[in-house]
Amino acid sequence: MAVIGVGIDVCDIARFEESLARTPSLVQRLFTPHEAARPPASLAARFAAKEALAKALGAPVGMAWHDAEVVSEESGRPRFDIRGTVRARADELGVASVHLSLSHDAGIASAMVVLES
Repeated sequence: MAVIGVGIDVCDIARFEESLARTPSLVQRLFTPHEAARPPASLAARFAAKEALAKALGAPVGMAWHDAEVVSEESGRPRFDIRGTVRARADELGVASVHLSLSHDAGIASAMVVLES
């Protein structure tokens, strides 16, 4: 296995929450219904995860936000469910594994993504 891409992103939770309050349609545009049910800190972490994934994929034009859904395994470990535009780019790059780490503390949400062949 070789590393194909790495992405990291941070998001100010309060600022993100203000953006969602100012533009309520952002929730539906950025998140799947399952993701949208989460609290603000979790949404901020998921937004950071999607941004980190885009960076790891080389910021492909036309990437659909809903094509990268952050889901939690039974253990609580986060992972991506990728499809559509995101799956196409991952396949183009030869991605076999997508690793995701999320955190939120002290008003900041962060995410790191590592793509492996």
